[in-house]
Amino acid sequence: MPGYEPYLLCDFHVHTRWSDGRLTLREVVDLYGRTGRFDVIAITDHILMKRDLLARAGRLLSLGRRDFSVTETRFQAYLVDIAAEATRARRLYDLLVIPGAEITQNHIRSKKNSHIVALNISEHISADQTAEDILRAIRRQRALSIACHPHHRPTRRIEIGTSFLWDQRKRLVDLVDVWEAANRDDLFSVTSVKHYPYVASSDFHKPKHLYSWKTLLRCEKNWDAIARTLRANVDVALTLYRNGSWAA
Repeated sequence: MPGYEPYLLCDFHVHTRWSDGRLTLREVVDLYGRTGRFDVIAITDHILMKRDLLARAGRLLSLGRRDFSVTETRFQAYLVDIAAEATRARRLYDLLVIPGAEITQNHIRSKKNSHIVALNISEHISADQTAEDILRAIRRQRALSIACHPHHRPTRRIEIGTSFLWDQRKRLVDLVDVWEAANRDDLFSVTSVKHYPYVASSDFHKPKHLYSWKTLLRCEKNWDAIARTLRANVDVALTLYRNGSWAA
Protein backbone atom coordinates (compact mmCIF):
# COMPACT_ATOMS: atom_id res chain seq x y z
CA MET A 1 0.00 0.00 0.00
CA PRO A 2 1.66 3.31 -1.09
CA GLY A 3 3.09 5.14 1.89
CA TYR A 4 2.70 2.15 4.18
CA GLU A 5 5.44 -0.16 2.93
CA PRO A 6 6.51 -2.70 3.90
CA TYR A 7 3.29 -3.87 5.60
CA LEU A 8 2.38 -7.56 5.38
CA LEU A 9 -1.24 -8.51 4.75
CA CYS A 10 -2.03 -11.39 7.13
CA ASP A 11 -4.83 -13.74 8.13
CA PHE A 12 -4.14 -15.70 11.32
CA HIS A 13 -7.40 -17.70 11.59
CA VAL A 14 -8.08 -20.07 8.67
CA HIS A 15 -9.92 -23.42 8.61
CA THR A 16 -9.74 -26.21 6.02
CA ARG A 17 -11.31 -29.62 5.55
CA TRP A 18 -8.99 -30.92 8.24
CA SER A 19 -11.79 -29.68 10.51
CA ASP A 20 -14.96 -27.82 9.48
CA GLY A 21 -13.74 -25.75 6.51
CA ARG A 22 -15.24 -26.13 3.03
CA LEU A 23 -11.92 -26.22 1.12
CA THR A 24 -8.92 -28.49 1.22
CA LEU A 25 -5.63 -27.07 2.49
CA ARG A 26 -4.31 -26.82 -1.07
CA GLU A 27 -7.46 -25.02 -2.25
CA VAL A 28 -7.12 -22.53 0.62
CA VAL A 29 -3.47 -21.83 -0.23
CA ASP A 30 -4.34 -21.27 -3.88
CA LEU A 31 -7.30 -19.02 -3.03
CA TYR A 32 -5.15 -16.70 -0.92
CA GLY A 33 -2.08 -17.01 -3.11
CA ARG A 34 -3.80 -16.19 -6.39
CA THR A 35 -5.03 -12.84 -5.06
CA GLY A 36 -1.42 -11.68 -5.33
CA ARG A 37 -1.89 -9.63 -2.16
CA PHE A 38 -1.53 -11.86 0.89
CA ASP A 39 1.82 -12.31 2.60
CA VAL A 40 0.99 -14.52 5.60
CA ILE A 41 -1.75 -16.97 6.55
CA ALA A 42 -2.06 -19.38 9.48
CA ILE A 43 -3.86 -22.70 9.15
CA THR A 44 -5.76 -23.12 12.43
CA ASP A 45 -8.08 -26.10 12.21
CA HIS A 46 -10.08 -27.09 15.26
CA ILE A 47 -8.87 -29.35 18.03
CA LEU A 48 -12.14 -30.25 19.74
CA MET A 49 -13.04 -31.72 23.08
CA LYS A 50 -13.66 -35.45 22.83
CA ARG A 51 -17.31 -34.97 23.80
CA ASP A 52 -18.01 -31.96 21.60
CA LEU A 53 -21.75 -32.25 20.85
CA LEU A 54 -21.65 -30.19 17.64
CA ALA A 55 -18.88 -32.40 16.24
CA ARG A 56 -20.89 -35.49 17.08
CA ALA A 57 -23.89 -34.09 15.23
CA GLY A 58 -21.70 -33.18 12.27
CA ARG A 59 -20.22 -36.66 12.09
CA LEU A 60 -23.73 -38.15 12.05
CA LEU A 61 -24.85 -35.79 9.27
CA SER A 62 -21.74 -36.62 7.22
CA LEU A 63 -22.29 -40.35 7.82
CA GLY A 64 -18.89 -40.52 9.48
CA ARG A 65 -16.98 -39.12 6.50
CA ARG A 66 -15.82 -36.00 8.41
CA ASP A 67 -14.14 -35.83 11.80
CA PHE A 68 -14.25 -32.02 12.26
CA SER A 69 -11.28 -32.17 14.66
CA VAL A 70 -7.53 -32.57 14.39
CA THR A 71 -7.27 -35.41 16.89
CA GLU A 72 -4.00 -36.44 18.50
CA THR A 73 -3.68 -39.40 16.10
CA ARG A 74 -4.16 -37.10 13.08
CA PHE A 75 -2.00 -34.23 14.30
CA GLN A 76 1.36 -35.21 12.81
CA ALA A 77 -0.23 -35.88 9.41
CA TYR A 78 -1.86 -32.44 9.68
CA LEU A 79 1.53 -30.79 10.30
CA VAL A 80 3.11 -32.71 7.42
CA ASP A 81 0.35 -31.52 5.07
CA ILE A 82 0.81 -27.90 6.20
CA ALA A 83 4.60 -28.12 5.78
CA ALA A 84 4.26 -29.44 2.22
CA GLU A 85 1.77 -26.75 1.27
CA ALA A 86 3.88 -24.07 2.99
CA THR A 87 6.81 -24.98 0.73
CA ARG A 88 4.59 -24.84 -2.35
CA ALA A 89 2.97 -21.57 -1.23
CA ARG A 90 6.31 -19.82 -0.74
CA ARG A 91 7.58 -21.02 -4.11
CA LEU A 92 4.46 -20.13 -6.11
CA TYR A 93 3.10 -17.09 -4.31
CA ASP A 94 5.79 -15.94 -1.83
CA LEU A 95 3.12 -16.70 0.79
CA LEU A 96 4.23 -17.64 4.31
CA VAL A 97 2.01 -20.40 5.78
CA ILE A 98 2.16 -20.85 9.56
CA PRO A 99 0.99 -24.07 11.27
CA GLY A 100 -1.53 -23.65 14.04
CA ALA A 101 -4.76 -24.90 15.59
CA GLU A 102 -7.87 -23.51 17.24
CA ILE A 103 -8.22 -25.31 20.55
CA THR A 104 -11.96 -25.27 20.96
CA GLN A 105 -14.05 -25.73 24.08
CA ASN A 106 -17.81 -25.87 23.52
CA HIS A 107 -19.75 -26.61 26.70
CA ILE A 108 -23.48 -26.82 27.31
CA ARG A 109 -23.14 -23.59 29.31
CA SER A 110 -21.74 -21.07 26.84
CA LYS A 111 -20.19 -18.97 29.61
CA LYS A 112 -17.56 -21.72 29.96
CA ASN A 113 -16.61 -21.70 26.26
CA SER A 114 -13.19 -20.60 25.06
CA HIS A 115 -11.64 -20.74 21.58
CA ILE A 116 -7.88 -20.26 21.55
CA VAL A 117 -5.76 -20.12 18.41
CA ALA A 118 -2.23 -21.41 18.89
CA LEU A 119 0.21 -20.24 16.22
CA ASN A 120 3.35 -22.16 15.28
CA ILE A 121 2.70 -25.18 17.48
CA SER A 122 4.54 -28.44 16.94
CA GLU A 123 2.73 -30.73 19.39
CA HIS A 124 -0.93 -31.59 19.89
CA ILE A 125 -2.70 -29.71 22.69
CA SER A 126 -5.78 -31.34 24.19
CA ALA A 127 -8.98 -29.30 24.45
CA ASP A 128 -10.01 -31.48 27.40
CA GLN A 129 -8.28 -29.37 30.03
CA THR A 130 -8.83 -25.95 31.54
CA ALA A 131 -8.34 -22.84 29.42
CA GLU A 132 -5.50 -21.85 31.74
CA ASP A 133 -3.75 -25.18 31.12
CA ILE A 134 -4.25 -24.77 27.35
CA LEU A 135 -2.64 -21.34 27.47
CA ARG A 136 0.26 -22.69 29.53
CA ALA A 137 0.74 -25.55 27.06
CA ILE A 138 0.94 -23.04 24.20
CA ARG A 139 3.49 -21.00 26.15
CA ARG A 140 5.61 -24.09 26.82
CA GLN A 141 5.87 -24.69 23.07
CA ARG A 142 7.03 -21.08 22.60
CA ALA A 143 3.98 -20.66 20.40
CA LEU A 144 1.63 -17.66 20.37
CA SER A 145 -1.94 -17.63 21.69
CA ILE A 146 -4.87 -15.63 20.33
CA ALA A 147 -8.18 -15.28 22.16
CA CYS A 148 -10.77 -15.78 19.40
CA HIS A 149 -13.98 -13.71 19.16
CA PRO A 150 -13.58 -13.02 22.88
CA HIS A 151 -16.71 -10.98 23.48
CA HIS A 152 -20.39 -10.94 22.56
CA ARG A 153 -21.07 -10.32 18.88
CA PRO A 154 -22.30 -6.77 18.20
CA THR A 155 -25.00 -8.11 15.86
CA ARG A 156 -27.81 -10.41 16.92
CA ARG A 157 -27.63 -13.88 15.48
CA ILE A 158 -27.55 -17.44 16.69
CA GLU A 159 -23.94 -18.01 17.76
CA ILE A 160 -22.17 -20.01 20.43
CA GLY A 161 -20.90 -17.66 23.13
CA THR A 162 -17.11 -17.69 23.57
CA SER A 163 -16.53 -15.02 26.19
CA PHE A 164 -14.90 -17.15 28.93
CA LEU A 165 -11.42 -15.69 28.39
CA TRP A 166 -12.76 -12.16 28.46
CA ASP A 167 -14.83 -12.80 31.57
CA GLN A 168 -11.70 -14.25 33.23
CA ARG A 169 -9.30 -11.67 31.81
CA LYS A 170 -8.02 -10.43 35.16
CA ARG A 171 -6.84 -13.94 35.97
CA LEU A 172 -5.69 -15.00 32.48
CA VAL A 173 -4.50 -11.83 30.75
CA ASP A 174 -0.82 -12.56 31.37
CA LEU A 175 -1.18 -15.92 29.58
CA VAL A 176 -3.00 -14.58 26.48
CA ASP A 177 -0.60 -13.11 23.94
CA VAL A 178 -3.07 -11.47 21.56
CA TRP A 179 -6.83 -10.84 21.38
CA GLU A 180 -9.02 -10.71 18.29
CA ALA A 181 -10.27 -7.15 17.95
CA ALA A 182 -12.01 -8.10 14.70
CA ASN A 183 -13.32 -11.44 13.48
CA ARG A 184 -14.82 -11.79 10.01
CA ASP A 185 -17.24 -8.80 9.96
CA ASP A 186 -17.45 -8.16 13.70
CA LEU A 187 -15.45 -5.69 15.78
CA PHE A 188 -14.71 -6.21 19.48
CA SER A 189 -13.83 -2.73 20.65
CA VAL A 190 -13.46 -3.88 24.27
CA THR A 191 -9.95 -5.11 23.45
CA SER A 192 -8.81 -1.61 22.49
CA VAL A 193 -10.31 -0.12 25.64
CA LYS A 194 -8.01 -2.37 27.67
CA HIS A 195 -5.07 -1.68 25.30
CA TYR A 196 -4.56 -5.40 24.72
CA PRO A 197 -2.42 -6.61 21.79
CA TYR A 198 -4.81 -7.31 18.91
CA VAL A 199 -5.27 -8.90 15.51
CA ALA A 200 -8.04 -9.05 12.92
CA SER A 201 -8.91 -12.36 11.29
CA SER A 202 -11.36 -13.87 8.85
CA ASP A 203 -12.20 -17.05 10.79
CA PHE A 204 -12.16 -18.47 7.27
CA HIS A 205 -14.42 -21.47 6.57
CA LYS A 206 -15.58 -20.84 2.99
CA PRO A 207 -14.49 -18.67 0.05
CA LYS A 208 -16.69 -15.66 0.80
CA HIS A 209 -14.92 -15.28 4.17
CA LEU A 210 -11.83 -14.11 2.28
CA TYR A 211 -13.50 -10.69 2.22
CA SER A 212 -13.31 -9.77 5.89
CA TRP A 213 -11.12 -8.17 8.53
CA LYS A 214 -7.38 -8.80 8.28
CA THR A 215 -4.15 -7.75 10.01
CA LEU A 216 -1.37 -5.54 8.66
CA LEU A 217 2.10 -5.97 10.16
CA ARG A 218 5.23 -3.96 9.46
CA CYS A 219 8.01 -6.49 9.93
CA GLU A 220 10.05 -9.06 8.06
CA LYS A 221 8.24 -12.05 6.57
CA ASN A 222 9.37 -14.73 9.01
CA TRP A 223 7.82 -16.26 12.11
CA ASP A 224 10.19 -14.76 14.69
CA ALA A 225 9.63 -11.22 13.42
CA ILE A 226 5.87 -11.75 13.21
CA ALA A 227 5.66 -13.13 16.75
CA ARG A 228 7.71 -10.23 18.15
CA THR A 229 5.54 -7.68 16.37
CA LEU A 230 2.27 -9.23 17.52
CA ARG A 231 3.40 -9.46 21.14
CA ALA A 232 4.75 -5.90 21.15
CA ASN A 233 1.59 -4.61 19.42
CA VAL A 234 3.71 -2.07 17.52
CA ASP A 235 3.38 -1.52 13.76
CA VAL A 236 0.09 -3.45 13.73
CA ALA A 237 -3.05 -2.28 11.95
CA LEU A 238 -6.48 -3.64 11.03
CA THR A 239 -7.85 -3.60 7.52
CA LEU A 240 -10.94 -4.69 5.61
CA TYR A 241 -10.19 -6.82 2.57
CA ARG A 242 -13.04 -6.35 0.12
CA ASN A 243 -13.55 -7.72 -3.41
CA GLY A 244 -9.87 -7.90 -4.22
CA SER A 245 -8.95 -4.52 -2.75
CA TRP A 246 -7.85 -3.49 0.72
CA ALA A 247 -7.36 -0.29 2.64
CA ALA A 248 -6.24 0.55 6.17
